[in-house]
Amino acid sequence: MTEFENNNFAENGETMEDALNAVHDVKVGDIVKGEVLAIEDRQAIVGIEGTGVEGVAPAKELSTLPVEDINEIIKVGDVLDFVVISSIGDDKENGSYLLSKRRLDAKKVWEDIEEKYQNGETVEAPVTNVVKGGLVVDVGVRGFVPASMVEDYFVDDFNDYKGRTLEFKIIEIEPSENRLILSHKAIVKEEKEKKKEELLNSISEGDVIEGTVARLTNFGAFIDLGGIDGLVHVSEISHAHVAKPSDVLSVGDKVNVAVLSVAPATERVSLSIKDTLPGPWTNIEEKAPKGSVLEGTVKRLTSFGAFVEVFPGVEGLVHISQISHKHIATPHEVLTEGEQVQVKVLDVNPDEHRIALSIKSLEEQPETEENQDEPDPEDYQNFEDDGSGFTMGDILGEALNEDDEQ
Repeated sequence: MTEFENNNFAENGETMEDALNAVHDVKVGDIVKGEVLAIEDRQAIVGIEGTGVEGVAPAKELSTLPVEDINEIIKVGDVLDFVVISSIGDDKENGSYLLSKRRLDAKKVWEDIEEKYQNGETVEAPVTNVVKGGLVVDVGVRGFVPASMVEDYFVDDFNDYKGRTLEFKIIEIEPSENRLILSHKAIVKEEKEKKKEELLNSISEGDVIEGTVARLTNFGAFIDLGGIDGLVHVSEISHAHVAKPSDVLSVGDKVNVAVLSVAPATERVSLSIKDTLPGPWTNIEEKAPKGSVLEGTVKRLTSFGAFVEVFPGVEGLVHISQISHKHIATPHEVLTEGEQVQVKVLDVNPDEHRIALSIKSLEEQPETEENQDEPDPEDYQNFEDDGSGFTMGDILGEALNEDDEQ
């Protein structure tokens, strides 16, 4: 019997016989309650309650975490639960036992983790180490995250993860083998699915939202809307012609997009960038007032005239009678597609997207000029089918008005 125990018996008025009768046998595997009597040589001397014997708990058996200073986690007088690991002596009065608080704590941790696993709950834990093949995390016990279960994309270097606290889904648990497999990738995918569902239910046709160019293809651009990618077809990128998306967009660009359609069932979102931009005909009367001189590109030649692009997406018509002071049978005689020309604005109709232009008005009229033939109505029999918006009456009127002005 130790001097510490004899003093306790004297103070409590107990006899030695009473104490011996109260002593219980200690067996390996027992969970016992003990009071820390002393701390020395990185171990705790523990008096096991109700046994009359002492136990020793080394520093490594006091916590599931590495311990630098044993005094930071226990102090003399603490009463704690321990599990008996082994016996160090055979004498009942003076025998000693190897005790562990760590293993008891780990057992409770395993029970808690197993309950979370059964309930489908997640755990949070700091990454303590980066090893070949994945991450080591501390959940009270050692957990392992395979490299393929860290993110939903390839990670080349995991060193930045050390020290970070992440949320994990429990994939596999086997306490008897101290095996705990966790996945952060599963959490990331669930969060993305949740965001995707929320986004699909929150946007509708006509909404204008900001996104980031995620991918470029020959047929369009995929825009990350913060949970789902929507497609901007190449024809919806700009009012001007775009040969390929990479000519005007780059991955990572922030863009405003208008929602054209949403199909939650197929998770398809159609978007438009050009619908958020001023149209080519916006303020056209200010950009191309009547009488102004502009430079343009000959886009198309027809039997009745030439269509000249004066602004991106804005084409005006130079009627054959307005191409040259000289008589020409077809515009092809003096113009070629792609040619740069100067034109004078004869008339502007913004509502119907029409501009009447003249090339000859900017050229000096010869001293002797043969009378130009008046426009032949047969020249315009297919004009309205051209899609320009001009009618036969418009062109005839423009040509006659121009002759009157001269």
